[in-house]
Amino acid sequence: MPLPHRGRGSRVAGFRVASTSLPRATAHSPKHAQRLTRRRHSSEQVPPPGPEPQADFRSGKWLQERAGGDARDSRQAARAGMGSRHRICSQEEIVIPCASDNDSGSVDLQLSNLEDIRKDPSSLELTDSDISDIAGLSRDSLTDSFRHLTQKGALSEAVVERLIRSIQEVFDGELQNELEKLAFLQSLSSLSRTLPYDETSESFIHNHIADIVRILNMLVEEEPVHSLFSSVRQEVFVTIADLSYQDVHLLFGSEDRADLFSLITKSIMTLPSVTTLIQLQEIMPSGSYNTECLYRQTFQAFSEMLQSLVVKDPHLENLDTIFKEMDPWLQSANDHERERATASMAQVLKCLSGHLNLKLPLRFQRLGHLVALMALLCGDPVKQVAEEAAEGTHYLLRITLRLKYISYEKKNHPSLRRAMKKCRELLELYSIKRFYSCPFKIAQVFEVFLNSNELCQFVMTTLDSLENLKHPCTQQSAGELLITLVKNAESRFEKVPEIMGVICARLSIISQPRVRRQIINTVSLFISRPKYTDTVISHLLCHPVPYDRHLAEVWRTLEVELPSTTWILWRLLRKLQKCHNAPTQEKMAYVAVAATDALYEVLVGNRLRAATFRLFPQLLMTLLIQIHHSIGLTMSDVAIPSGLYSEQEMSSEVTPLCFAIQATKTLLLRTLCWQEFNIMEKNKGWTLLEGEECHLQGVSLLANALLERNHLLAHKVMYLLVPLLNRGNDKHKLTSAGFFVELLQSPVARRLPSIYSVVRLKDWLHHGNSVFKFLALKGLRYLIKHQEMREGIKSLLPCILDLLCETDEKIVLLAIQILLQLVGTMDFTTLTAMMKTLFSLFGDVRPDVPRFSMTLFGASIKSVKYTDKKAVENQVLDSLVPLLLYSQDENDAVAKESRQVLTICAQFLKWKLPPEVYCKDPWYIRPSEAGAVCKFFGKKMPGES
Repeated sequence: MPLPHRGRGSRVAGFRVASTSLPRATAHSPKHAQRLTRRRHSSEQVPPPGPEPQADFRSGKWLQERAGGDARDSRQAARAGMGSRHRICSQEEIVIPCASDNDSGSVDLQLSNLEDIRKDPSSLELTDSDISDIAGLSRDSLTDSFRHLTQKGALSEAVVERLIRSIQEVFDGELQNELEKLAFLQSLSSLSRTLPYDETSESFIHNHIADIVRILNMLVEEEPVHSLFSSVRQEVFVTIADLSYQDVHLLFGSEDRADLFSLITKSIMTLPSVTTLIQLQEIMPSGSYNTECLYRQTFQAFSEMLQSLVVKDPHLENLDTIFKEMDPWLQSANDHERERATASMAQVLKCLSGHLNLKLPLRFQRLGHLVALMALLCGDPVKQVAEEAAEGTHYLLRITLRLKYISYEKKNHPSLRRAMKKCRELLELYSIKRFYSCPFKIAQVFEVFLNSNELCQFVMTTLDSLENLKHPCTQQSAGELLITLVKNAESRFEKVPEIMGVICARLSIISQPRVRRQIINTVSLFISRPKYTDTVISHLLCHPVPYDRHLAEVWRTLEVELPSTTWILWRLLRKLQKCHNAPTQEKMAYVAVAATDALYEVLVGNRLRAATFRLFPQLLMTLLIQIHHSIGLTMSDVAIPSGLYSEQEMSSEVTPLCFAIQATKTLLLRTLCWQEFNIMEKNKGWTLLEGEECHLQGVSLLANALLERNHLLAHKVMYLLVPLLNRGNDKHKLTSAGFFVELLQSPVARRLPSIYSVVRLKDWLHHGNSVFKFLALKGLRYLIKHQEMREGIKSLLPCILDLLCETDEKIVLLAIQILLQLVGTMDFTTLTAMMKTLFSLFGDVRPDVPRFSMTLFGASIKSVKYTDKKAVENQVLDSLVPLLLYSQDENDAVAKESRQVLTICAQFLKWKLPPEVYCKDPWYIRPSEAGAVCKFFGKKMPGES
């Protein structure tokens, strides 16, 4: 059966014949740059050619003269000229269909009249025309160029029946060779044109969609992957386009159709470059086919097929599907694949912009992703890719304006007016050609229209692309693009955690220092904005510690403006402080360890130096408290989030304590507390801090070093601690109290209101924890040196006297030291009560208690007033024998103190003790001295003998 005539007469379009010696056109004059529009399936009459040939705006096109045409018309003419075997192109000439340059939407248009942008934006009434008024965005003078026209004469029923019969035979049989394949495709395409008026063909095609998809899938699979020697691919694309114009979509709606779409896209994208194809033809001649011409027409047919899918796409569903399919190819590492994808996408966007008839709801939810990719491609190092992307971005901007205009319920919404006005102003600033070659300028313009979700898509896409953009220049463009977008739209992001996640993941693959700096600056921009500070910090803290070198670099090299440094450091510090304020848990919160390590990295980087000095008191105390909480813990005692260390094993050397100690050391060094640091080093202060029993000794050592060497910082810490002492759990309070008490030695302490000093210490005297009692007494001992503080401390005498009965030796000794300072001010009742208690301590087994109790007893006797002497005389007499016995104690200090107190007692009683009392030798070796002493006391105290 003869092949049915394909009937391309209804799509008359011009074509030109050009030499094959130049695979791409060269621009004769930049002023007359022409873009490839490739008008397909069009009945529009092409204007006559101009006086001189025009070059394509994108120099990567195969245009050389102005003309309009259709891929199939070109093939028909070529076949007619070549004779047998459906010759596509001869070796001597190439048939090149190209577009009319009557395209007012060209990216090299000059700025249009912008007088209206000087109007008050509040008075602007937005209409559709406002979109085209924006500089460089006037509408193309396009007719319905993709309107499918039937043949001049409708096919007869007999012809339709023959077509159906021939197609059915293929469904039931096999295609043996290329001619049969082409015949099938041409028959199917011819039959598609009868759908508007022939119910039989309509019913047949709709009932055999699955068969058609199956055959097309088979045809494409049978084509060689790495060569192009037949026009079967081209005919497949043409056939799909023909059916698409009749609303028969073979690429959407089911899994097998989607698979066909992926297959045919891959089949064209993965073809070798044109140069390689030509070399293959030289090695393996393919008869009369010109490989270069065949490739270009095949690719043109593919682009035409994609455009046929968006001619009627009011909800942008088809655009969404096309973009998902083209996405990986737009990011391909192979230049020729990326160029093909970009050229295809540019033509899809151009077609869509010329046939935009949007209706709600819009189902294209990836605008930010598409904008980002096109902007990045505008900075591609391959010139052809960049130029293709520039054209695509031009049309994408027009589509975006229209899309946003449609999306607003009120067309004169203030936000829309402001966005339009800003867009005009930005475009007015830039040369149009320079604008479309500069990704960050593109970001500036698109940003004003993108919503928060689209902005996040933009950022995420830019970050994701860094893995694929291997060329340093392109990576740099991506970094600049990212910074521009975040700066301009910093307040409109909603998915900051996801953005931070991508940044942290991508840092490890970016080696270029400048690009790394831009990525980290993006983090800096987000973290410096109060709206996002906590969010960014929280995300950065959800990583394994110690931080790897990439995350450590982020913390160390944060670049923020001076007013923001304190805010950032404070919010990071608060993450740690909140862990200390919480009730004691079975395990330490992981955030506490992560925040401590983050503080260390920030301090090492020293980029927040001013804030570090300003927040020194808070930083120091928080880190000391963290040390106290970390004593004795390992990472197994930390509540580590599930899966955080799934790919690595935690070293046993890594402990919460090591992070806290190194952060504290770094803090002292960064704040120039070198002398304090040296004191801690020389006196093993860090070891003391790390001990459970001696932690407060380390705290006291550091507090005294700070008070001695840097009293200004010490005073700042003291004032900070005033409200801090009542917060947090016991470890929090103990560390704070230990530091605070040492600072009470400062003369500045006398300025503190009694409620923050004496009254607070009084509360600690009644605390159930003996450590607080000890610290209270230590603080009172320091305060009592200030004369104006003594009156308030006197009111605490009953509490202090009660502490003489404590089992803790340190508490008893401190109480005695304080009472020694106050004994002269005691009333008679208090004094006698204290003397009774002290008398009971003479025989205490604790080494120092007897000696100091005797000292205080002697001081008490001295302070007795003359009028009260008779009342205490019996107490003094009762103490003589015990004191006499302790004068022979094996502890020389106790024996010496006993003899001194005996002298005081004798003076009180107006006695003169015999010299034998002061004999240091044991009485058992000097019985005569012992007898003299006994004889003396026997006479003086007859009732006691």
